[in-house]
Amino acid sequence: MERDQLEYDVVIVGAGPAGLSAACRLKQIAHDQGSEISVCVVEKAAEVGAHSLSGAVLQPTALQELFPDWEQRGAPLTVPVTEDEVHYMLSGQRSMRFPRRLAARMIHNEGNYIISLGVFCRWLAQQAETLGVEIYPGFTASELLLDDGKCVVGVRTGDMGRDQQGSPKDSFQPGVDLRARYTLFAEGCRGHLGKQLIQRFQLDANSGTQHYAIGIKEVWEIDPGQHQPGKVLHCFGWPLARSGSGGGAFLYHAENHQVALGLITDLNYSNPWMSPFDEFQQWKLHPLIKPLLQGGKRLAYGARAINKGGLQAVPALSFAGGLLIGCDAGFMNYPKIKGNHTAMKSGMLAAEVVAEALAAGRNQADLVEYQDAFRQSWLYDELHQARNVAPAMHRFGMLLGSAFSFIDYGLLRGRLPLTLKDNQADHESLKPIDQAVPLTYPKPDGLITFDKLSSVYLSNTNHREDQPCHLQLKNPEVPLQFNLPAYGEPAQRYCPAGVYEVVEELGQPVFRINAQNCVHCKTCDIKDPTQNITWVPPEAGGGPNYTAM
Repeated sequence: MERDQLEYDVVIVGAGPAGLSAACRLKQIAHDQGSEISVCVVEKAAEVGAHSLSGAVLQPTALQELFPDWEQRGAPLTVPVTEDEVHYMLSGQRSMRFPRRLAARMIHNEGNYIISLGVFCRWLAQQAETLGVEIYPGFTASELLLDDGKCVVGVRTGDMGRDQQGSPKDSFQPGVDLRARYTLFAEGCRGHLGKQLIQRFQLDANSGTQHYAIGIKEVWEIDPGQHQPGKVLHCFGWPLARSGSGGGAFLYHAENHQVALGLITDLNYSNPWMSPFDEFQQWKLHPLIKPLLQGGKRLAYGARAINKGGLQAVPALSFAGGLLIGCDAGFMNYPKIKGNHTAMKSGMLAAEVVAEALAAGRNQADLVEYQDAFRQSWLYDELHQARNVAPAMHRFGMLLGSAFSFIDYGLLRGRLPLTLKDNQADHESLKPIDQAVPLTYPKPDGLITFDKLSSVYLSNTNHREDQPCHLQLKNPEVPLQFNLPAYGEPAQRYCPAGVYEVVEELGQPVFRINAQNCVHCKTCDIKDPTQNITWVPPEAGGGPNYTAM
């Protein structure tokens, strides 16, 4: 099949904070040097920001480096953090607030801003286009282009117009080969191509096991009398503590009488009855939270996996012809619950290394100097300080782990002479269903708590139905023959969008995949106990359409 080819100096996969920061920095360097660097960014969402979801409190460190005049440029940072609160929820009725000084040692947000990541990415895209970057939303990077299997020379965008069996329809359009001297992968957490690159080039041979969490978020418009712009609230304990699961919750008072709230559930949980979505719905009923939402209106919903393995789990970052940046590599600072400023910095470091290689006439090289640049940056120092927090939670549990983390990270800033590890992958952590305590959740009230399908509706998720299923089963028999008797088929509970169901047809259980509902969170790709589910990109432009998440 003949395919069109386009050639660039640099192709960047993903228009998130990492990819767009890399694109901007490349063009800045080219301008300063009086040279020309052609840069193309491809984004699978229909528009930039439509798949971007984060809490989000932005630490502006990297932004200040990239655009010192960001305020004059109209960056959408309009709500500075004014107050931090941290609460331990003892039960569904009681909570304990941490003293302000103690809380500030772990989560310190002075000088930070409450933002919408989607809105921020759209602003970054405007800066990139002004600098001369070509950005193509609605184009999925579906395949790697390899030279003899040893060197990445670009990516192929996904075909359009195939039916459910994969056969071309009348509307068929083949994907385009985007060839590059260097390709940067900024797909976000559990990137489809990033996962392949790590396996193909054994980038994780000398790193620890990556760990993940699922973040589920809603945006509400609340009573103006309850609204406190700039207030940041973090919680841990109930309801996750009931099942011994790790994670925590947040509630940020943004602008326009809106609050962003959500629950982050560590995906190393062991109880197969556990449903992160329903845990979040229960959290909203706590007396600390419910009064804020009463009389309000839920505006938006979404979910996304996040990296939490820390510095130990960051793989090798370079390979012949390309680099991993942002959450494709796993630069999230877990105790800060922040990954946007770290993603931006990784993209900027990558841009500087690539620009130097281009200037020297080096094409498709293995830019190991990117690893060195990372180790010499404040990004490495920040992740090194935080390296023990997530494994401490895994090893000691939330209470003892929090105490250890407060000493190591909060007081000593990571100076303890040890590095904890947790080598059990998240998908290996589930107990058999007959060894787990059953968890039940009350029916949603439609006022504060909701079901999955009404929530997916608010995410504006849509996929063209007549296309190949992007949630692929390596063995279609596994869900019913193994997962159902062993774990009660946990996909129907860990998925926050109602994609997976076990239903009865003619007296027999049937495993059903409602791919139309998928919000691209990647949880199934991570948590499935048999690693039988592989998430691949659907036809470009499909998925959620977040307007301000």
